[in-house]
Amino acid sequence: MDKIKTTHVGSLPRSNELSDLLFKKDKQEKIDVNNFDEIVKRDVKKIVKKQINLGIDFISDGEMSKISYATYVKDRIDGFSGESERKAPQDLDDFPSFKERIARSGGTPTYTRPCCTHELKIKDALSLTKDINNFKSALEENNHKQAFMNAASPGVISAFLPNKFYKDDDEYLDALSNIMTAEYEEIVSNDINLQLDCPDLALARHMTFKDLTEVEFLKRAEKQIEYLNHSIKKIPSSKIRIHICWGNYEGPHSHDISLEKILPLILKANVGTYLLESSNPRHSHEWQAFENIKVPKDKIIAPGVIDSTTNFIEHPEVVKNRLVQFSKVIDREQLMAGTDCGFSTFAGFGNVDENIVYKKLESLVIGTELASKII
Repeated sequence: MDKIKTTHVGSLPRSNELSDLLFKKDKQEKIDVNNFDEIVKRDVKKIVKKQINLGIDFISDGEMSKISYATYVKDRIDGFSGESERKAPQDLDDFPSFKERIARSGGTPTYTRPCCTHELKIKDALSLTKDINNFKSALEENNHKQAFMNAASPGVISAFLPNKFYKDDDEYLDALSNIMTAEYEEIVSNDINLQLDCPDLALARHMTFKDLTEVEFLKRAEKQIEYLNHSIKKIPSSKIRIHICWGNYEGPHSHDISLEKILPLILKANVGTYLLESSNPRHSHEWQAFENIKVPKDKIIAPGVIDSTTNFIEHPEVVKNRLVQFSKVIDREQLMAGTDCGFSTFAGFGNVDENIVYKKLESLVIGTELASKII
């Protein structure tokens, strides 16, 4: 029997050289574009080789060229300016001493987060083309075909880069879904699977939408899925992955909405694979949600069996046991092994040491091989 496939959520640590350039670019400081392009190309090759050598099946370009998984769109789409209000997660509001400690430690990334202040228009299509070409070149060089590329969902863009121009948030989501369609379709047209990053369906509950009631949030989330489906209507669901998380930070997470409450909604997304936070202490029990909610046969569940916020290296037996637990509620052929979140969702920031990241991914592979023998 084939082994269970392995993957991760996408972002991987950038080199210090690349991170410095990304922050200069984010601050609109002058950089040598050709030099930047060469460094990105070099680092993509390195990151692809590392993943393949570890034995990861579905690999990414590590999001090397992006300042963050969501706000990179401000460099590709015209219509953003100024600076948006930063809302702290509700769980940190409950523990001000801990929130202050995080701020003092420099653990909060500082990067540009503008608002939408005028009509959205594509201003830079070349950056995506460069990313795709860099990734394809590295894949071909290593004769590897199982690959995915991250892209921000309309919902997460609206959460991080709020609307100050369109008449309401629905009109803004509609504009975002229409303009992001080109990026989504170009990725898939190049034989790379599309991963839509959607923390707006979980994290946003206790961050952007913490002032809403739970019922109001669920209505908002359902609307965001409708616009998401509109943006991918021409793409086969088997070519699309979606990542749901409650925030890639170490904290209380005491206001996280439960998977059980959002699962019926997110299963309405026209995608083939779901990557879910499943190993951290706040969500490791939520495999139980699948006891009462049946997953359609054409969908794959990729639970996080590696925590992306701690430097503990999970023992392969722990990885194995987590997959065995999920196999009780998810059919083996619908199961994939993943990580809770990316390891560098913001360039230059990440709780996990770069070398430990790859030891954790190595444990992911070994543990999945162990699980594959007994599930």
